[in-house]
Amino acid sequence: MIYLSDFYFPDRETEYTFLMNQRRTCYDSYYPFKVLSRGGLGAVSFEPITIFYGGNGSGKTTVLNVIGETLRLERDSLYNRSSFFEDYIKLCDYRIARAVPEDSRVITSDDVFDFMLNIRNINEGIDLRREELLKDYMDSKYSDFKFKTLDDYEKLKKVNLSRRTTQSQYVRKNVMDNVREHSNGESAFRYFVEKIEKQGLYLLDEPENSLSPERQKELIGYIKDSARFFNSQFIIATHSPFLLSMREARIYDMDESPVRAKKWTELKNVRMYYDFFKAHEKEFEE
Repeated sequence: MIYLSDFYFPDRETEYTFLMNQRRTCYDSYYPFKVLSRGGLGAVSFEPITIFYGGNGSGKTTVLNVIGETLRLERDSLYNRSSFFEDYIKLCDYRIARAVPEDSRVITSDDVFDFMLNIRNINEGIDLRREELLKDYMDSKYSDFKFKTLDDYEKLKKVNLSRRTTQSQYVRKNVMDNVREHSNGESAFRYFVEKIEKQGLYLLDEPENSLSPERQKELIGYIKDSARFFNSQFIIATHSPFLLSMREARIYDMDESPVRAKKWTELKNVRMYYDFFKAHEKEFEE
């Protein structure tokens, strides 16, 4: 499914004209001006899965931020912007093939990191609470408590519960399920599954971060299935060879000037991996 069919970024001349007409003279950054235009990025057409590839500083994250902000897509984490950001997106244009679903959103590596950090904090809180409950269990089970007034009712419930359950049962009944069973990679993958559960336009910024190669391949399957069966569209910024290998994807090489679509096997990053493993090919045969 295609919701966003085309997007138009301002060219150098448009940017130059705008900046020359500004009365503001004191500012720290033009961002995002002069970032995408230096690579000649202008009109971009999208497929159900579109990838922006490039090294650090190539502007692929900026592309997602600009598109996401222009379309006013939901997002969790803050992003780098300047006083010129709103001016820049006013110079952008786009064409919609179908109405963008409400559940569309931008998902960044910062979102995933914050999610995993929250889980860690929850786990630490669970550990503290567990210790408190274990002590509470022992105090309640072996106390000589006697019910006297209604004010003692809560204490009575604790005593009765402790006397008819084991320690672990007592803890489980008084604390939320432990989420520690999920590794960082599992937690990261779960985050994508939870956020991409309905049809929508999803902008993914370097989703490979925190994912092992095995999990990246699993994410690829989830993305492809979501695009094929659940009418979702994906725009992805990545340099992961695993994600770049999706045959269904149109890939824009942000390291090229002007930016143009390429096959994944033509990309510099992928070729470096290929040459490296080719040079060590005999070691895999030993």
